[in-house]
Amino acid sequence: MEDALSATRAAVEEGIVPGGGTVLIKASGSLSEVKSDNNDEQTGIEVLQRSLLEPIRVIAANSGHEGAVILNNVADNDSSNYGFDAHKGEYGDMVEMGIVDPAKVTRAAVENAVSVAGMILTTEALISEQDEPPMPPMPGGPPGGDMGF
Repeated sequence: MEDALSATRAAVEEGIVPGGGTVLIKASGSLSEVKSDNNDEQTGIEVLQRSLLEPIRVIAANSGHEGAVILNNVADNDSSNYGFDAHKGEYGDMVEMGIVDPAKVTRAAVENAVSVAGMILTTEALISEQDEPPMPPMPGGPPGGDMGF
């Protein structure tokens, strides 16, 4: 219930955008026009551009569809609301289908992802949790197995 209230507040504050990763695909396409003379900045732009395409691929894959096909179909359509309803397996106007995201939440997700990526790149180090190695197999029992001894 609290999530729904927070989402509603966010939608009231900054509006809504087509959901399901649709708006991120359109944003990625817009980044094609952004160029920098600085190689590091240009690399960052290209990484962001590619990463904005991942949500729709993951949504499609999680629903049993081919992510690259869905991505290409949505990206090739000129409508800013055109997307893919993964639940029904249908394309259409995401707003008309009721598949929307609060703009504030989408913006904050991208900003936070960029911030984390920037911190990783500038610190040149990353700490992650290491899995413990698996336990070795138990040694065999005494000779004779289950011969009634």
